[in-house]
Amino acid sequence: MGRRRRWVGQVAGTRAGALPEAIAALSRTLSAGPSPETFRRAKFDLPEAAPPLWRLLFYVLSPVSEDDIAASLTPEAQVRLVKSAMRAQGYPRLAFSQLPEDGSQGSRELLLALSWLLARGPLLERLLARTRVRLGDEMPVCECEDLPCGRASPGPPTLCKDTEGCVDVRHVQWLMGKLRFRWRNLICSHQAQCALLSKIHEYTPGCHSDQSLNHLSAAETELLRDPEGGQQLLQMLEFENMRLEAALKWRRLEQVFWQWMDTVLGACPPDFPHAGSQSTFLPSIPDPGAGELDLVARELQALQVELREAAEVRRAAWEAQVQGLRPECSAEMRALKEAVGRELATLQQAWEREGGPVQPHRPHRLVRSEAGALPGQGLWAAEAIGALRNKEACLEAVLCWLQGQCRQELARLAGALSGVIWIPPHGR
Repeated sequence: MGRRRRWVGQVAGTRAGALPEAIAALSRTLSAGPSPETFRRAKFDLPEAAPPLWRLLFYVLSPVSEDDIAASLTPEAQVRLVKSAMRAQGYPRLAFSQLPEDGSQGSRELLLALSWLLARGPLLERLLARTRVRLGDEMPVCECEDLPCGRASPGPPTLCKDTEGCVDVRHVQWLMGKLRFRWRNLICSHQAQCALLSKIHEYTPGCHSDQSLNHLSAAETELLRDPEGGQQLLQMLEFENMRLEAALKWRRLEQVFWQWMDTVLGACPPDFPHAGSQSTFLPSIPDPGAGELDLVARELQALQVELREAAEVRRAAWEAQVQGLRPECSAEMRALKEAVGRELATLQQAWEREGGPVQPHRPHRLVRSEAGALPGQGLWAAEAIGALRNKEACLEAVLCWLQGQCRQELARLAGALSGVIWIPPHGR
């Protein structure tokens, strides 16, 4: 009995010593993470731990990694953006949304929000991929809707009606012109970049040590032009290796962090709205009761069958009701079915051609192939162009649907005002 008590004490001491190492590994992986002492203070909801955790959440939820964006925004604006992004991702705690916008309080709630993001998905993998050193010329093939601010709902979006006040049409036209101008500048810059990359690939054949690549990239050409820049590149690679080593260490000590987060949940006051109903933060603890899991799986399958049968009945009743409504509803239904049909046809063609989707969720390195030979496992440029054209057709269908909705809204406004003649703008 005494030997077992000593063994339990040794395990507890090991976990207590591993907790600062786990938090330090997490901070090094995040590249902007606070110290383990900040996490400890956040457990007790100390106000001095709130500002660094707000900055960390802003870094994690920001779609880009430039520091200029964070420097150009005030702390209040960063807090509002973090709250909006967490709300878009479905974060359930009401106490988080009620935190003051000056960023001076709520360190425990911020710690819970960060842990929720870590347990929800591959957050660290996305951050490491976003900030990795790129030596080759890459092209993001798939422009997914899986942004940090949430996933867009399928189908045409619903119109947003502002009932609080009117909007000046001239201001909207100015914003549209500004957006169109910047979009054209972006397209021109991308075309110029592609032209320069094509020249580099064309003028450096046979210079690469890897025969499958055959030519140099823009970064490798810059190293030949300025050899002293290699020291900076070496420092960047060493920093990236340090983050990868910290990520591996975090994976080894991750369980200690989640067990500590259970104590953080226990420290929440009982008067918080969802403090008692929050689920545990242990995402991957093996359950010895395999029989119970099988029972739950069978019950889940039975519920899925029951839900499918109920959905079919509701769908049939809904379609019967829609057929008796006004004709524009039927037109909207046909447009939605056509858009979904095009997307399904595109995905089916992709799976039939390659056994997988044409648009992989990762960037591809640009390689110039000679005599129609594709080096290694890659993606033809023609396939990528075809996939982009299919997506362009879907977006054009959604645009036409939105334009029709706007025309109907303008017609309704024109009919509501007597004695006013509405002249639509001349089509381009």
